[in-house]
Amino acid sequence: MPRRRIGFWYRFAAVICKPPLVVLLKRDWRGMENIPAEGGFITAVNHNSHIDPLAYAHFQYNTGRVPRFLAKAGLFNKGFVGAAMRGTGQIPVYRESTDALSAFRAAIDAVERGECVAFYPEGTLTRDPDGWPMTGKTGAARVALQTKCPVIPVAQWGANELLPPYARKPRLFPRKTSRVLAGPPVDLSRFYDREMTPELLKEATEAIMAAVTRLLEDIRGEKAPETPYDPRVERLEQRRRTHAQRRRQDRIAREDRTRGDRAVVPEEGLGT
Repeated sequence: MPRRRIGFWYRFAAVICKPPLVVLLKRDWRGMENIPAEGGFITAVNHNSHIDPLAYAHFQYNTGRVPRFLAKAGLFNKGFVGAAMRGTGQIPVYRESTDALSAFRAAIDAVERGECVAFYPEGTLTRDPDGWPMTGKTGAARVALQTKCPVIPVAQWGANELLPPYARKPRLFPRKTSRVLAGPPVDLSRFYDREMTPELLKEATEAIMAAVTRLLEDIRGEKAPETPYDPRVERLEQRRRTHAQRRRQDRIAREDRTRGDRAVVPEEGLGT
């Protein structure tokens, strides 16, 4: 399957975005040889800054294989941004609607047409306190097992130092370095031609996220936590803490009412 031409809109976006990226970020890019020259494939990328899609897209644009991102559907209706999203072939994601599966089907179609679909398997900015990848969602694994296409793990670091997660202002000085490392394809062959159960998809997703995390360890020169941060576990723990706090508050309120009742002494012997 031949590669798709980059097209006008992607080149136009590059003309606009590349100059400020070059000014703001130095580059330390490795692993471009692992990006397939032909045919459809997936990249699985960690997410730690609102601007890291631009930094990563810059890296992959320079390989000649432009990524098609899955993005919130609302972005496709916003004037020039919407026109650029549509023109560059990005894939809208309709969350919590009857069209939610359309992104999955569109991603499969794009891969089968010989394109690259870029997944952020974490689904959102990492909430790990030290910026390590969280547990992943199963979308990338689903597409990979359906199409049997290569899955290229990609780790990045540096855009988050320019604009930390959820920060409103960039940290321009000193000039930061965008470090991007693409690894060899993740071996998912042991999952092929098996029933796509939740357990199978979870295991395949863990294999993908482990590969991304190992690359980030290489970039950072540090060891990641043994157990990835899981936002679902954190939400359950937060609910448990909230419930426990409410129970304590209710108990204290009951004790206060009981003490108040005991402090009321009946008035006796007031008659003549």
